[in-house]
Amino acid sequence: MPFKLFDGGEAVDCDLLVIGSGAAGLTAAVTAAKSGLSVIVAEKAEVLGGTTAWSGGWTWAPLNPVARRAGIVEDPEAPRRYLQSVLGPHFDAGKVDAFLYHAPRMVGFLEAAGLEFEGGLKIPDTYGHQPGAGMGGRSVIAAPFDGRRLGPLIGLLRKPMRETSFMGMTIQAGPDLRAFMTMLRSGPAFAHVTRRFGRHLWDLARHGRGMQLRNGNALVARLMLAADGLGVRFLTNAPAQELLSDGTGRVCGAVLGGPEGARRVVARRGVLLATGGFGHDAARRAAQFPHDDCHTSLSVPEASGDGLRLAEAVGGVQDRGLASPGAWCPVSEVPWPDGRRGVFPHIIERGKPGIIGVLANGRRFCNEGLGYHDYVTALLEAVGPQGVPESWLVCSHAFQRRYGLGISRPAPVPLGAWLRNGYLKKGDTPEELARACGIDPEGLVATLAEWNAGAARGEDPAFGRGTSAYMRLQGDPDVTPNPCVAPIAKGPFYAVRVTPGSFGTFAGLKSDGRARVLDAGGAPVAGLYAAGCDMASVMGGYYPAGGINIGPAMTFGHIAALDAAGLYEEHRP
Repeated sequence: MPFKLFDGGEAVDCDLLVIGSGAAGLTAAVTAAKSGLSVIVAEKAEVLGGTTAWSGGWTWAPLNPVARRAGIVEDPEAPRRYLQSVLGPHFDAGKVDAFLYHAPRMVGFLEAAGLEFEGGLKIPDTYGHQPGAGMGGRSVIAAPFDGRRLGPLIGLLRKPMRETSFMGMTIQAGPDLRAFMTMLRSGPAFAHVTRRFGRHLWDLARHGRGMQLRNGNALVARLMLAADGLGVRFLTNAPAQELLSDGTGRVCGAVLGGPEGARRVVARRGVLLATGGFGHDAARRAAQFPHDDCHTSLSVPEASGDGLRLAEAVGGVQDRGLASPGAWCPVSEVPWPDGRRGVFPHIIERGKPGIIGVLANGRRFCNEGLGYHDYVTALLEAVGPQGVPESWLVCSHAFQRRYGLGISRPAPVPLGAWLRNGYLKKGDTPEELARACGIDPEGLVATLAEWNAGAARGEDPAFGRGTSAYMRLQGDPDVTPNPCVAPIAKGPFYAVRVTPGSFGTFAGLKSDGRARVLDAGGAPVAGLYAAGCDMASVMGGYYPAGGINIGPAMTFGHIAALDAAGLYEEHRP
């Protein structure tokens, strides 16, 4: 018996089979369907969206039409110079050029398919000192979306991550987040938060979930709506078990598991692997991740290396030559009252004025205001292969009440529960805090003295916090002269333990600029494509800007679909 698809129909064949339903897979599905192909999206989980649905949703796509409409004009060669500077020997000209050419066209294509985007018009690239660095406009994010527009499809949308939403309500970086951070200091902000939260409570009571979708949840919802309107068929609870090949060795479908047993799906134009990488593949992670025993993945549980295993069985190979195998992010473990252990990504508060990161010796080891990938890279380098990769973010009570610390939200949300369950450590003095954390007291006292001496002048002599546009954007514009630097002088003091984590994996399958999976000899495996974390990152294992996971994922999903539809030559540079 063939699988029963969400729309109630039955199918065992299609033109393009997309395995995985994150940003890469859904973008490919929309592109292929709008190009005239019949498409099936097969998803291992019971819901759609993958890790994208849990993400911030930012998409790095230089020279995009949203920025152009806003009047941002830049040298078209600048993004390439920037990537060449940051990636160095890991710069793959063929893939980079394909990405930079198609990324803005992908955004325009999706707009024509009905998606709406907002621009990150003031978001600079991470390394502003590098040639070609952008000062804003290179990223886009899906516009907020009313989940009710999905109708019954809303039941297939993965809910936001518990730790990064507020009672299931997504909050978007920019004016929305600033309103939540300043609600006690601004009448308009308070009104905005009151409206948002009141509507959220109504949605929870009426629909059992938030309907004011933002971030990656909004992106997935918009892609789902577009795909559904184009006739894409969604198949859930359908893990891919094996790829099918014809007599010439061309991949032409897959065997999918499911509640009714294994079934074959034939794909006349090929198969796209977009299963989310190997964040939960224990063996592969242990072999490739530094300090994997102390590492926590932020990817969804279904991201367990299926795409890599499927491709390797038909000749594909993993690229292990990248600068980093994963997209690093500092995380803290969250003990929930129900006994579950969650994970929180430290994205926002590290760049705010009045917080530092220290090792067990009480000393700082990095510029906390740089990117999340940089924080973990510096931590791993500081402790070395034999050390324990742990650090503590340290701040004052005033800082926590204004900006929050990890999962503990700023005022007026109470923080007592996080102190009682041990997530937050507290000390009335630096020495008391150090003992509560297991940090060297003398080291922490000395570090705070050094920090406060520079902070009194608005400076960070040791690491230069606040010296780039990227860092200043992460800070607080109300703090002068440096929005990223303030003293940590008045107790009580708080700290949270932070260890390495990752948003996803970089070390995917070797592939070319047409998203075709390559074999050991560098030849394409006919009929097989990869995108997202299943493709080796075009960024070479670096993190040059926010959105460099989703931007390439969507772009190469778009490229793969064009190639499968026989339209790539019409759209190539």
